[in-house]
Amino acid sequence: MPPITLTQISNSITYGLKRDYVSKENISPNARLAAIASEDQLFPDHYGFDLRAIEKSLTQKKKKKKKLPLGAAASTITQQTAKNIFLWQGGGIWKYIRKIPEAYFTILIEMIWGKQRIMEVYLNTIEMGPGIFGIEAASQAYFNVPAKDLSRQQATMIIACLPNPKKFTVVPQSSRVAWRFPQILREMHNIEEDEDVHAIVAP
Repeated sequence: MPPITLTQISNSITYGLKRDYVSKENISPNARLAAIASEDQLFPDHYGFDLRAIEKSLTQKKKKKKKLPLGAAASTITQQTAKNIFLWQGGGIWKYIRKIPEAYFTILIEMIWGKQRIMEVYLNTIEMGPGIFGIEAASQAYFNVPAKDLSRQQATMIIACLPNPKKFTVVPQSSRVAWRFPQILREMHNIEEDEDVHAIVAP
């Protein structure tokens, strides 16, 4: 794990910094399953890029109407991990400047790390609240339990704060989180028997 990331540094100035990296054995399978169900249901099958979701995203930008369905974000878990670890956040022109190095690091970590390692790093470094980074820090902050003991509902509530954990708060629970986490629970039930998903989620 990196000692600190650019995103963590920038957030620490305003919000402080809470984080505690843990191994995959100390992360509840519920958290891993919730992340796949919510953020990237094709994570076990793609090589870093979900081409179908990208195509849908571009089409919907032209129409400016519907959002992508749950679990079909154009930015995969691998891409988010590459951005979180090696690059920076932000929109505008910086978003476009970031695309080429993001693609490079996405391919690199898919080749070198593999799915379980990517998931471990993702859940340890993603922002899950103002100044709260990683599933262990979020578990302790919101439910006063270690990440390995998160229940299915607790894990899902944390994941439901993405992609905007400063706005979509877990505690107190924002209306967005209250609306979204039951949807994620249903998707978890739908995908948990898939062999490739189980290979990543299983302890």
